[in-house]
Amino acid sequence: MSKARLSGAEATMLATLYCRALDARSPRPILGDTLAVAALREIEFDPADTGVRRGDHVTIALRGRFLDSWTRDFLAGHPEATVLHLGCGLDSRVHRVDPGPGVRWYDVDRPAVIDLKRGLYPARDGYELVAASVTDPAWLEEVPADRPVLVVAEGLTMYLEEDEGRALFRRVVDRFPSGRFVFDGFSGLGVRMQWANRIVRKAGATLHWGIDGCAELETIAPGLRCTASESVFDDPGYTELSRGYRTLAAVARRLPAVRRMSVYYRLDF
Repeated sequence: MSKARLSGAEATMLATLYCRALDARSPRPILGDTLAVAALREIEFDPADTGVRRGDHVTIALRGRFLDSWTRDFLAGHPEATVLHLGCGLDSRVHRVDPGPGVRWYDVDRPAVIDLKRGLYPARDGYELVAASVTDPAWLEEVPADRPVLVVAEGLTMYLEEDEGRALFRRVVDRFPSGRFVFDGFSGLGVRMQWANRIVRKAGATLHWGIDGCAELETIAPGLRCTASESVFDDPGYTELSRGYRTLAAVARRLPAVRRMSVYYRLDF
């Protein structure tokens, strides 16, 4: 069993893994990530330290399912592509999506995370683990730039400094001939409300980059187009949940500032 020695933003991935495992064990799974259950058995940590409370797992499962669907959509039209899964944490997305043989997939995260992850999931053809900070320019130079690229970043952008995040996006746009970013982002209000986020508080993490709409993102690099931005509260999956979550989503949809606190973005170039 591996001892998880993570802190700050890295520690939040234990909460995310725990939530995916709770979902997989539930009577009606949303994401159904059974590999998360197996991985959790190999990690020594106290669930009480994650800040996860009863019911929290459903929102994490919905987020994973939503970004999985956008990932599959891109790969359906680009069977020979490169995927950069940034800030991958302990996510088993490559196994859930199960890309075809023409896809090169890179999971990128800090060395402590990748060291922990190596023993948790099976190897597969076309899949590599990259032990580096996503904001370090060096690792990207080692990735072949001969194919369209899909960048997947779940629960990452809000932990980056804005200038770091914008520079990272520019490097990808400059390096690849075409591609797409799919990710979730918090608004400025969402970042300012981080004191209310138990998982962030428990991990001792800090949120930085607040994104207030497509117009901001399109200034990052020429040719970058925001082709979709959807509030997490508009996810149709909320209709599958308990009355409490359905009510929460309904109230959030009526309050524009709250509705845009957490958004799924799709950027093409």
